Amino acid sequence: MQLAGKTIFITGGTRGIGKAIALRCAADGANVVVAAKTVVSTPKTPGTIHDAAREIDAAGGHGLGIQVDVRDQASIEAAVAETVERFGGIDAIVNNAGAIQLLPTEHLEPRRYDLMLQINVRATWMLAKAALPHLKKSANAHVVTLSPPIDLDYARWFAGHTAYTVSKFAMTMTALGLAEELRRAGIASNTLWPRTTIATAAVGMLGGDALMKVSRTPEIMADAAYAILTSDAREVTGNSFLDEDLLRTRGVTDFGRYSVVEGSKLQTDLFVREP
Repeated sequence: MQLAGKTIFITGGTRGIGKAIALRCAADGANVVVAAKTVVSTPKTPGTIHDAAREIDAAGGHGLGIQVDVRDQASIEAAVAETVERFGGIDAIVNNAGAIQLLPTEHLEPRRYDLMLQINVRATWMLAKAALPHLKKSANAHVVTLSPPIDLDYARWFAGHTAYTVSKFAMTMTALGLAEELRRAGIASNTLWPRTTIATAAVGMLGGDALMKVSRTPEIMADAAYAILTSDAREVTGNSFLDEDLLRTRGVTDFGRYSVVEGSKLQTDLFVREP
C-alpha cells in the first residue's frame, strides 16, 4: 500500500521525529496535517507549523499546519474538523507530541507531572476519540503512538523518573486498549519506539553533542512509521514495535545510513533492554 491521497494527522510535527514522519508520508503524495503549537520560530524551538507545511508540499505531499494545544479538547476537535473540511477525511493519526522531565519524585514539580499526563496520555486518548468517526470511514485506518513496549520486569525504568515512565507506559496502555476496542471496526492501533536514541532537540538537551553522536537520525523512525501506516490495518494491530526490529522484518539490513556518525557505538534508548 501507498499513502497517495491519504490524510495523515500528526501531533507535534514541526521538527524531529514528527517532521521526519510527515516528510516520509509526503513523498507518497499524502495529505499531511502538522498539528502543533509553534507558529514563531526561535533558537529553542526552530521551525513552525507553516514551515513544516511548506516542506511537505515541496516533498510531494499536501501540507496543512494547524496551531493546536493538545491539552485542550476544543483545540483538538477544531483541528480535526478543519482537517476533514480541507481533505475530506482522516486515514491515520500519529501521536507524536510529548513532554519529558527525567526527574525523581523528590525534585519534580506537580505541574510538570500534570503536563506529562496531559500531553503524553490524555491527548493520545482525546485525539483518537475526536478522529474516530472519520477513521471508521477509512479503508485502512491507523493509530500510531510513539511510546515504548511495557516491560514491568525491567523495574529500573521506574527509578529516577517514575512520573515520566508512568506517562509513557500509560500511552502504550491506551494504544493497546484502542487496538482491542477498534479491532472489529478495522482500525489498527500500534505503538512505535526507537531501539537507540534519536538525534532530536530533546536528546540534545539531555545529553549534548556526545549523546547526539551515538544516536540515529529521525529517518529510521519515519521509515518504521511508514511501514506501519502502509500495512493492512486488519492484520497489523495491537503491537509494540521497535523501529529496528520492525524494519528488519521488512527486509532492511543496512542500518549504518541512519547513524549520525556511521560506525559509532549506539546508545540504547530508554525502556529498551540492552541487546
